[in-house]
Amino acid sequence: MILEVRDITKKFGGLQALTEVTFDLPQGQILGLIGPNGAGKTTLFNVLNGIYAPDAGRVIFRGEDITGLPSYEVARRGIARAYQVVRPLSDLTVQENVMVGACFGRECFSLTDAAKIAGEVLAQVGLADRAQQPAGSLNVAQKKRLELARALGARPYLLLLDEVLAGLNPSEITAMLDTIRQIRDRGTTILMIEHVMQAVMNVSHRVIVLDYGRLIAEGLPQEVANNPEVIEAYLGDPKIAERLMRG
Repeated sequence: MILEVRDITKKFGGLQALTEVTFDLPQGQILGLIGPNGAGKTTLFNVLNGIYAPDAGRVIFRGEDITGLPSYEVARRGIARAYQVVRPLSDLTVQENVMVGACFGRECFSLTDAAKIAGEVLAQVGLADRAQQPAGSLNVAQKKRLELARALGARPYLLLLDEVLAGLNPSEITAMLDTIRQIRDRGTTILMIEHVMQAVMNVSHRVIVLDYGRLIAEGLPQEVANNPEVIEAYLGDPKIAERLMRG
């Protein structure tokens, strides 16, 4: 297992955001994380990549207990994250944005090596022809790809994707899913939060579901989509599950 999450609990004052969340992620898989708004998905990501320390529980990454380590230490161990709300360094070029990820990621590349890595990553995500543009000049879909590229520049073993499909049109979603599969095929394990249900059900090996901070289901996409508790808490209608799996 590349990631083992054990009994993660997190409170904010009187709010119980996560309660004893436990799951495993095998190396090389895509694991989908779904649930209603406020279910605790982003809080869980924030625990995994060191923004929050949990109140209880452990995060084991590649056999090492990384619970409570700061974000920069987590990044150096090989976890990178692409955020839902993209915030490129707008005055830097597209290439320079990716170089930032390479310089402060797992291998802490020199500027020369970071430039080389940036070129490779930008080709991988389809932004090679935009390398010298200011990052602020990109459209929404391109900024999503830049956010992904900056995370990949860190050369992660595990990539956390926080709603990278949000705001994209159907053709852009299809193209992004192809890119995500290619990233997986090159050996990077992926954990992704997503609300585009048909997409996450069709790209994930397995799916886990949070509701009110508790893990209520996990398994193959078909199993999760047909789980009565998931339908009640999130999907709302059994017919939705049928449409999702026809994909």
